[in-house]
Amino acid sequence: MRLARVSSPASTAQLAVQNGDGFLPVDGDLSSVIAGEAPEPSGDAIADATLLAPVEPSKIVCIGLNYMDHIRESGLDVPRVPLVFAKFPSSLAGPTDPIRIPPELTERVDWEVELAVVIGRRARDVAPEEALDHVFGYTVANDVSARDLQFSDGQWVRAKSLDTFCPVGPVVVTADEVADPQALRLTTRVNGELVQDATTDLMVFDVASLISFCSRSFTLEPGDLLLTGTPWGCGEFMEPKRSLAAGDVVECAIEGIGVLRNPVL
Repeated sequence: MRLARVSSPASTAQLAVQNGDGFLPVDGDLSSVIAGEAPEPSGDAIADATLLAPVEPSKIVCIGLNYMDHIRESGLDVPRVPLVFAKFPSSLAGPTDPIRIPPELTERVDWEVELAVVIGRRARDVAPEEALDHVFGYTVANDVSARDLQFSDGQWVRAKSLDTFCPVGPVVVTADEVADPQALRLTTRVNGELVQDATTDLMVFDVASLISFCSRSFTLEPGDLLLTGTPWGCGEFMEPKRSLAAGDVVECAIEGIGVLRNPVL
């Protein structure tokens, strides 16, 4: 099942299920579906639907340095345990919303395609072998990062949490449709040029290990979002460095889930 949140001339925001190229309205919201309500379509396809961020999480948990090739390009040490940080939920943006760069704050804004996990069951002290039972589904995220703030602050929250710095979507694909979260291809294109291309089997810590690790320190609630790290190809570590600028278009994709296509303003 592929679930979305959409707006239209007739509705500001509503849950929908993807049906081919269209979206059928569903009563309730994503939290009710995660809780077990069957999402029954309740009308005709939504006309002029605009995709919104498909989730409204209470928290966004992120993992840094979780692909060996990205660790190598950044010149940092391999973490002994997952490196956890957070993005504020106010950074969420939809799959076609603009990424807005505040020039008074940052000049070095980077892209990071990531597999995002939507938690489906309350997770506290979960064993790795049981962790995937707590997953509702998966979506695509772009962990947009203000590198100059990240390195000057000495911690990452502000640099990762500027408004619009977490595009997510286009849909949530339920876990039963993803046979193996460690067998997905991720790509990023900037203005059509391929800059990131990897597979999730290259993670240092797999999805199950990340859920288990996080759940030992804090409770993961239904609807929470877990971003699992980005592979090589970030602009900050290219020679010469590359940063996003007004007029760019960033496309982050994961096979079987979909594509984020965000213009930069």
